[in-house]
This record gives sequence, C-alpha cells and structure tokens, in this order.
Amino acid sequence: MLNEKPEFLLAVDAGVKTGLALFDSSGKLHWHRSHNMGSVPALRKAAFHLVNAIPDLKYIVVEGGGQIAGIWKKMAERYGIKFIMTDALHWRRDLLYSREQRSGETAKQIAVEMAIRFLKENGTPPAQTPLHDSAEAILTGVWYCHQLGWLKQKPNLH
Repeated sequence: MLNEKPEFLLAVDAGVKTGLALFDSSGKLHWHRSHNMGSVPALRKAAFHLVNAIPDLKYIVVEGGGQIAGIWKKMAERYGIKFIMTDALHWRRDLLYSREQRSGETAKQIAVEMAIRFLKENGTPPAQTPLHDSAEAILTGVWYCHQLGWLKQKPNLH
C-alpha cells in the first residue's frame, strides 16, 4: 500500500486581524491561530512566509473579500494553489441554525462555541478560547473540507 502524502487546506478569515486554520486531507485540524497583522503590507509579508512554510498546500479558502482577499488570491496564483473565496453566509447556512444567524454578533459567538466543540471532538481541546476570527477560520475550513469530501460527514457541532 502506498503512503500518500496529505494535501493541506488553509482556511482564512480575512482581515488585518486574521484568523487561520490548517487542515489536512483527512479533515484533521493541525493548528489554528489569530494574528493582528497591523497593516496590509505586514499581512502581505506574513502571507508569503506562511504559504511558503506549508508543504503540499493545495487550497486557500478565504472568508471575506476586498484588498485582503486579493493578497491571498495573488499568493495562491503565484504558487499554483487553488483559491476559493467565500463569505460567512455560505458556511453559516450549512453549519448554523437559522436562529443563530440573525445577527453577526450572535453568529460570531456561536462560531466560537462550535469551534471549541470541533476542537474537543478532534482531540485538540483549545489551550485558550479561540477568538472569533480563528473560530470562523476553523468553521470555514470544516465547511470546505466537507465540500471536498475530506470530512465524510458534516460534523454536528450543536
């Protein structure tokens, strides 16, 4: 039997304050983090270093748009990585109940709770509560891993 090298997916909650989550092709979350990049040039530099530090990165999934998403798109194009841009409404529609989506603030709080459940279910309880941007990156990654078939079942995180 051949040992296949895993592919990786980087989920990004776009902003100068950026949430990041790295998944492998089995749907396993390797890490998540939140960074306040401080400025667009600092974000561009950090994105370059991050993309170069992840071997076998096949997907960058960005929640958000505008100039920040454009930085990630350029990085993906430069390195032949598939780029997917989405917004929170897509993954929220699949993972949250309608009542949990009535306000952005409520949805962000629910996202934190769901991300904590996902971390615990996958044997990686958080050392500290994820901030909403890293929680949203985790759920964006969960959503797209399911779209790819990397997660066979959509996790019930309620």
